[in-house]
Amino acid sequence: MLNAISDVRDLLATQQYIASDEISTAMFLADKLGKPLLAEGPAGVGKTELAKCWAKATGYALIRLQCYEGLDETKALYEWEYAKQLLYTQLLRDKLGDLLGDATSLRDAADRLAAEEDVFFSERFLLPRPLLQAITSEQPVVLLIDEIDRADAEFEAFLLEVLSDFQVSVPELGTLKAKHQPVVLLTSNNTRELSEALKRRCLYVHIDYPDLEAELRVIQLKVPGLTAKLAREAVELVQRLRTMDLRKHPSVSETIDWARALVELNSSQIDAQTLNTTLNVLLKHESDIQRAKRSLQAGEPRPERPERPRGGYRGGELNN
Repeated sequence: MLNAISDVRDLLATQQYIASDEISTAMFLADKLGKPLLAEGPAGVGKTELAKCWAKATGYALIRLQCYEGLDETKALYEWEYAKQLLYTQLLRDKLGDLLGDATSLRDAADRLAAEEDVFFSERFLLPRPLLQAITSEQPVVLLIDEIDRADAEFEAFLLEVLSDFQVSVPELGTLKAKHQPVVLLTSNNTRELSEALKRRCLYVHIDYPDLEAELRVIQLKVPGLTAKLAREAVELVQRLRTMDLRKHPSVSETIDWARALVELNSSQIDAQTLNTTLNVLLKHESDIQRAKRSLQAGEPRPERPERPRGGYRGGELNN
């Protein structure tokens, strides 16, 4: 039971997730208002980890729906296990023979078979996918709808019923309502604009790259073998890279990987040789690596960045 915003921050801290005021407030209100939370921001800033850590902190099971282009209701909601239905049909062949053996016509046989079709379209043969699993769960769960911006607009529209009423319609079984309303967190890397209808149904929080001090706390927490001086140098350089015009800026998880690499290499400082041989841990495009090398060698001053709400970061592997 959450009584204050600080409760959210304390719960996430048990999982080594450093939550900003914006994240803590958004999670608190999502819990109190019973609304889904849409977390938007660049990849690698801790959006997915927020759902994972919240599930662990509350003891809820985590159900994850990974979105992608072409995702449809069948893959997200449920499927009928046709192979299992066919197997049962073969096993019950004798019974079907007894049932249909004295049928006087094809119509009579079809009518008798239709009267038994509920057996084959029951929960026995239903294969629930993540959305149906979350709705029919006997215990409260955290439902993570990850990278919703990768899914098509049609799938986004399908989600509206689920997020509005926390129920789904299965033609053969009727309407299934949630036994326990799940905690729903949607993430978006902002690769496309989401519909206003979807946004209306959600609370919203933007999770950005952390500022220097916040990212330094993460590095010190996760890579204790790195000296304080070298940790600050590393984070300062990463922060500088994020001001450059690159195809992909380094994420927090890549900062952690680089810090670990510096420890493994027994580096005492970030000199030109170390930087040239390890920059590929931070940057994943050759054009970015070459541009960064030129900029760092030229000693370009760091441009000002507009202040934006900072995100939450876990002292561990971050993604999305």
